[in-house]
Amino acid sequence: MPFLTGQIPEIGNMLCPMHIPVLFAGFILGKWYGAGIGFIIPLTRSLIFGLPVFYPIALGMMFELATYGFFSGFLFSLFKKIRMNDILNLYLSLGISMLIGRAVWGCVRAVCGLFPNTSFTWKAFMTGAFLTAWPGIVLQFLLIPSMLFLLSRTSIIQDYIDIKWEKSNE
Repeated sequence: MPFLTGQIPEIGNMLCPMHIPVLFAGFILGKWYGAGIGFIIPLTRSLIFGLPVFYPIALGMMFELATYGFFSGFLFSLFKKIRMNDILNLYLSLGISMLIGRAVWGCVRAVCGLFPNTSFTWKAFMTGAFLTAWPGIVLQFLLIPSMLFLLSRTSIIQDYIDIKWEKSNE
């Protein structure tokens, strides 16, 4: 997905294309694979293609995406164990993961801002994490649950994830 938006950075910043596969990985493969994939994707893309620029952009994204991957898998599994409704579980896991990931991104960028030529303000955090990214946030809330539901109905990932959209009688 970043190849589609990489030519126009503003669209990439709005749609957050690297977030989607990492969130999928967390839900389907679990917290550790999700975290690993989230950490590696920005690093690899930065080293191979030069975008995002490693410092401070890709560095912040490495920790942000690792957090997304970890918490989407961790929370989904945790909420499954307490027998939470699958739809509520999916949306809560997704929303909380995105909030924690954005907070981690802000913290990493703030630490990077302590060094010369990389200032990072509260306004830059709010703009980057929420105002610019709102189309990507909406896309993630629409696309990820829909795709996970469809994929859970196939034999491809049925062993990993089973989402019931109707109320369970258990």
